[in-house]
Parts: sequence; C-alpha cells; structure tokens
Amino acid sequence: MEHLIPSATLLIGVALGAIVSLLLLRRHQDAQVENWRTLAETQNQATRDEAARDAAATIAEATEKARVLLEESERTANRRRRELDREADRLQQRRTQQDTRLDRLEQRDQNLNKRQSRLDKRENRLGKLEDERKTELERIARMTQEEAREELMAVVENDSRNDMARIIRQVEASAREEADTRARNIISLAVQRLASEHVSEISVSVVPLPSDDMKGRIIGRNGRNIRAFELATGVDVVVDDTPEAVTISSFNPVRREVARQAMGKLVTDGRIHPARIEKLVEDATEEVNQTIREEGERAAFEAGVPGLHPEIIRLLGRLKFRTSYGQNMHAHAIETAHIAGMIAGELGADVDVARAGGLLHDIGKAIDHEVEGTHALLGADFIKRHGVRENVVNCVASHHHEVEPAYVEAYIVEAADAISGARPGARRESLESYIKRVKTLEEIAASFDGVDQSYALQAGREVRIIIRPDDVDDLQALQLSRDVARKIEETMQYPGQIKVQVIRETRAVDFAR
Repeated sequence: MEHLIPSATLLIGVALGAIVSLLLLRRHQDAQVENWRTLAETQNQATRDEAARDAAATIAEATEKARVLLEESERTANRRRRELDREADRLQQRRTQQDTRLDRLEQRDQNLNKRQSRLDKRENRLGKLEDERKTELERIARMTQEEAREELMAVVENDSRNDMARIIRQVEASAREEADTRARNIISLAVQRLASEHVSEISVSVVPLPSDDMKGRIIGRNGRNIRAFELATGVDVVVDDTPEAVTISSFNPVRREVARQAMGKLVTDGRIHPARIEKLVEDATEEVNQTIREEGERAAFEAGVPGLHPEIIRLLGRLKFRTSYGQNMHAHAIETAHIAGMIAGELGADVDVARAGGLLHDIGKAIDHEVEGTHALLGADFIKRHGVRENVVNCVASHHHEVEPAYVEAYIVEAADAISGARPGARRESLESYIKRVKTLEEIAASFDGVDQSYALQAGREVRIIIRPDDVDDLQALQLSRDVARKIEETMQYPGQIKVQVIRETRAVDFAR
C-alpha cells in the first residue's frame, strides 16, 4: 500500500502536467489562430480597398467612353440628318421639274392631236380627189386600173425579154468566139507537145501455164495449195476451162500484181507447196514494193516535181497498178502534170505549182478503200499532212469542184485532167456503163417541162433537145439549156464535156390543090 501511494502520486502529477501542457498548447494555438484571423482580415480589407479603387477607375473610364460614343453618335446622326434634308430638297426639285415636263408633254400631245386631225382631214380630201381622178381616167381610157397595169406590164416584159435574149446572145457569142480561139490555141499547143500512149492495160491478171497439168499442181491435194496461195495473197484464183491459163481476181490491184508475180515464179520453179508459196509471196511483195518506190520516184522525176515526202512517193508508185476506165492512173498523173505545166507556161501562171497539182491530183485513188471520203479530198488532206504547199493542196481538192478553186493553177489542173481523160484513146468504158450513161442523159433532158423529144448523140458527148414551140419561147429555151447542163453536172460523172443543144422550130405546112 505504501508502495502504491508514490506511484499514484506520480501518475496524478503526470496527468496534471499533461493537462497543463494541453491547456498551454491550446492557448498558444488560439493565440496563433487569432493572429492569423487578424492578418487575414487585414489582407481582405486591403484587397477590398484595392478592388474598390479599381472598380471606381473602371467606372470612370467606362463613363468617359460612353460619353465619347454618345457625342460621336450625335455628330453622326446630325450629319445624316443634314444629308437626308439635302436629299429631300433634291427630290423635291426633281419632282417639280418632272411636273413641269409632264405639263409640257401634255401640251405638245394636244398640239400633235390637233395637227393629226388636220392631216387626217387633208388626207381624206386627197383620197377623194385621187378616186375622182382615177374614175375620170378610167372613163376617158375605157379601161380599169388593173387592166392598164397588166397591159403595161405585158408590153414591158415582152420588150425586156427580147432585149435580154438579144444581149445574152451577143455577149455569149462574143465571149465564146474569143474564149474558143484562145482555148484552142493553148490546148492544141499543150496536146501537140505531148505524145502519150493509148490505153492498153486491163484490170484482170491472167497467168500463162506451160500445160494444163500445172492446174492440178496449183490446186494441190484437196485444194491445199490454192487455199494457201489465196490466204497468203488475199486474192481469188480462178481455175476454169481456159486452156493453159489461170485468172487472178482481186479488187486491190497491188495484191493482184503480187499474186501474179508469185504465181509466175511458182509455175517457173515447179515446186508448189504451202511453205514455198509463202516464201515466193514474200519475195514478190518485196519486189512490188520496190517497184512502187521506183515508179513513184520516176513519176516525180518525169513531172519535174522534186522534194516530195517518201509517203507521197509511195502512193504515186501505187498508182502504177490502178486504172480508171482502162486508163493507167500513174501515166495519167504524169500526163496531167505535163499538160498543166505547159498550159501554165502559156498563161503566165506558176508552172511548178501546176505541175505538182497535176501530178498529185488523183493521189487519193491510191489510198485504201477503208478510208471514207472522195479521192480529191482524201488526197488533199494526205499531201497537206506531209508538208505540201497550200496552193498545190487547193489544186488537188478542187479539181472535182468539191471545194472552191482559190488559185488560177487550180483551174489549169482541172482543165489538164479533163484533157488527159477525154483525149481519143485515153479511156474505155463497158457497153453497160455506156448505155446507162446515154439513157441517163436522155432521161435528164426529158424531165424538164416543154421538152418534146431528147436524143443523146456522139457517144454521149452531145444531147439534142427538141422543145414544143408553143410552150417554150426563145428566152426560156436559152434558160432550159443552162438548166439541163447544170443538172447533168450535178448528177453525172463523165470524161470531157457534154454539149446541150436545144432546138425550137415552128413549121407551117399547107397544100395547093
């Protein structure tokens, strides 16, 4: 028990010390909190004072800006008000001017109405006077106005038509006489200076055989040789009853020439089988191509047209194997170039252009048929793409009147082409096409009103038309000949020219008994 008392005392002392310490610590904390609160209130008061000062400055600045804006708005409003006042004054002045102008227009309209009334009255009086004058004239002449007009027009028309027909005859006779003389001189000089062969080539190729036994070898077992030949050349081989000959048919003359040469080599060699056929066809193709190049160069050299593009030279050579009405186009091109050059020399035109145009005028016929278009336009487009001059291109394009001739050399080339194709022996045509052409001539002539009979004469180079004299007078006969000639030009193709002769004849027959 005695030991417990000091321990309890110690515990009580410790507890009292702890309590005292806690009380002291709490008092110290309260004092520190109070200091912090005081410091915070001081800082808050300073912040509030500073914010109040800033707010007062901001309010003062905003008040000043508002005052400035208000003053500016008032000045702008005053300026706009003055402008509106001035605009209102101008509108008022314009309205006053418009009112004044309307008053003037109304006054002028009234004056015009009065003047129109006076004019209407005067016109009515003049109309009555004109009617009275016409009535008096009709009474004196015993003829109405329409009858007098018709009679006068008939007299004037008859006199005019007679004068017109007479003048036309005189002018045409004078022009024809001078033109015929000049043209005959020029053409005769050109033709006399040129010596050309007559047409001799045909468009069917026939290959001679040493014997008829060769036909079987050409055909081959089960026809393999002839099939291989046709496949390699693109032609048709006709083996018929013709003794010791086979016929090669193709629309392409170059292929036909290749096939002819290859067939001749096969017959000469005697070894006929598909492999040999292909080899000889290749050799013949190369030879024909070489011939084409040589013939093109020869044509350019003979015509005196240097400097042509190689492609143009190639097409010129292809003309060697093409014909028109039996006339070889290669020889025709050279002949046309010579004639055109001589005519140009006589007329003082450009000889080089005329020769080039004559040489190249039918080059479009050598272009493959798969290309659409006429040979004149195709040829002109082809040579233009290969650097030929514009005047030569126009000569080629216009020689069949598909475009308008722009140079005198174009007319010369057209005339030279007609001379070369129309000269005796130059061309031939089949009996069927000849009959068709003659029949078409007569049908064209008979299709016009007033024609009684029509006949085609001189192998279709003249059409003679007999007209009914009661239906067609002299002037209409002259016009009829021109219309028939123009329709023939538009609807037919023919070499040279066709003479249209219209005959009007009145016969009176009686008998003395």
